[in-house]
This record gives sequence, C-alpha cells and structure tokens, in this order.
Amino acid sequence: MALKNISTVTELRSSLTVEASTIVLFMAAILSFASPSYFSSPSRKYPKPPLRIPLFTSLPLPSSSPTSSPGLASLFPVRNETTLSSSSTPIQALTEEAVDSSALASSSKLVLVVGGTGGVGQLVVASLLKRNIKSRLLLRDLEKATRLFGKQDEDSLQVVKGDTRNAEDLDPSIFEGVTHVICCTGTTAFPSKRWSGENTPDKVDWEGVKNLISALPSSVKRVVLVSSVGVTKSNELPWSIMNLFGVLKYKKMGEDFLRESGLPFTIIRPGRLTDGPYTSYDLNTLLKATAGERRAVVIGQGDKLVGEVSRLVVAEACIQALDIEFTQGKAYEINSVKGDGPGSDPQKWRELFKVAESK
Repeated sequence: MALKNISTVTELRSSLTVEASTIVLFMAAILSFASPSYFSSPSRKYPKPPLRIPLFTSLPLPSSSPTSSPGLASLFPVRNETTLSSSSTPIQALTEEAVDSSALASSSKLVLVVGGTGGVGQLVVASLLKRNIKSRLLLRDLEKATRLFGKQDEDSLQVVKGDTRNAEDLDPSIFEGVTHVICCTGTTAFPSKRWSGENTPDKVDWEGVKNLISALPSSVKRVVLVSSVGVTKSNELPWSIMNLFGVLKYKKMGEDFLRESGLPFTIIRPGRLTDGPYTSYDLNTLLKATAGERRAVVIGQGDKLVGEVSRLVVAEACIQALDIEFTQGKAYEINSVKGDGPGSDPQKWRELFKVAESK
C-alpha cells in the first residue's frame, strides 16, 4: 500500500509539473507580447539634453544569453545573478546611450556590491567605476572579478572573498568603511543546474540576505536590495506558478528582514529582465552596453506593475536610489518601455520616483 501511495504521489507531481509548464508558457507569452501600456501607467519621456558625454556607445550585444535555456526559469522576472558564462553568441548593434557629466564626478562613497558578477550586478560595478565611485565586491570566486573587470586599482575597486549563505564567512573586516550597499544576488525560480552547491532560493534569497543584513554595521547609509515583482502576490496567478518552489516567498522574507533591521533601505522590484546578461564580457564591453529602444522608465508602487525591464535600467535605478532621500524605507517596481529615458540624470530619476509615489 505504501509503495502504491508513493507511486500515486509521483504521478501526480509529474502531472502537476507538466500542467504548470503549460500554464507558465501561456502566461509568459502574455507577459512578453502584451502592450506595455496595458499593464502600466504611461511613462514619462524626456528630450535629449543638449550637453551630454557619451558613455554607452554603439555596441554589438548578444541577442540572448548563451547560458539561458528555453525552460521555465527564463520566462519569469527572477534573476540568476551568480553564473559566469564562458562563451558568446551572435551579436547585433544597438543604439547609443549617454551619461550626464555630473555622473562622472568622484565620490566619497564606498559601495559594497553583493552579486556583482551577475547580470545586474556587473552593470552596477561597471557604472560605479565609470562614475569614479569606489566599490567593494563581495564574491565567492575572486577570479570572476578579474575576468570581468580586469586588474583595477584598489582605490577604485576592492575584491573580497565571502559567501552570504554562510554567516561565518562574513568577517566584520569586509564591511569596514562601507557607506552604501547594493545587493543583486539571486538564482533561478525553478530547479536547474544552477541550484547545485546550495544555490537555491531559500539559501540565496532568504538565508543569504538575512546573513548579509545581520552583518552590516549600523553606520551604513543605505541598503538597496534587488527583489522581484510579484512578491506580495505569491498566492495569485501567474505568480503562484512562479512560486512553486518558493522563490517569491523567500524574496519577500528577505525584504521583510531588511525592513525590520532598522537599516535605511530601498527595495527595487524589477519585472522580467531583458538585455543580457553580459556575463561573458569584459569591463570595456559592459561600459558600452545599451538598453536598445527600451530606455523609457516606468516606476510604480504597490506591486502592481507587470512587464519587462532592461538590466541596465535596473542597475541605474539602484545607483540613483542611493542618493534620493525620499526613497528610503520604500519599495518600487520598475519596468522599461520603448522611448527616450532618464539616462543617468539624477533629477529625472528623482521625478520618476516621485511620480510613482503620487499614483
């Protein structure tokens, strides 16, 4: 009888997986091809400023990630920000992007970037370097930093070894002098080879975030955590499918722990990620990456947005949030749509975040 029950459970689980896969593919098609205006409020468009210094010039970028598979994990806005590809794919030239000259000024910040070799994190690091903002990279594998960012002066980029999944790995010396933190860690929503070595949602999105927040000194001025849309709706379709293995639940637990920590924070919840990940590219290539036509930015609150967002937009939002005082203690959802966007203009980003609060 026991063997029969086990067999029945196995068959039911297999059936559920097949049905869930079908529903996921259906919902992904809706999310990918529906008009952005159907899901979100109209974006604010800006004329190009007269004086801008080119930063992101035309660049051939991969049309898709060489490590991505057509499976469930690639269809939803939960990131795998911990893998490093060793190959590249066919490329296409995209449009020019620029950065305001004010963004290139040196800074007294020391920004700790966690998950800095992943799809969003590497763009954060590259942008901080271009802005002359000193950063410290917390990594499990130090060689990844060298392959991505080359040899950097310690006055620009420091690399320290540590694993947020292991609290004992987070020596207090790692956080000495840190003024700001950007956490971009993540893994796949569904079981994959990327889960090997305890790289599962409970370990990365919950225990890792909890350990990191617990280890941070109270002197930190801002913690920016990259999470996901849908974390407050994990029991509703389509999010309940995405949450079959708990990824949204664990991300929400990480958010809540940060809220209750007493540290000043901002939470960025991206939609389905596009553009990249460029995890086989070097620093010079990263600095030329563009968001193509999807440069206009839509920011919301209340976990209402559904759509896509460029990884470059997410990285820029993280950096901008460090200095926008009224974003402290709040969570924002973010999408990107066709049109001209704010680039790296601080005032335009302030307006976008402010508009989100007035909706």
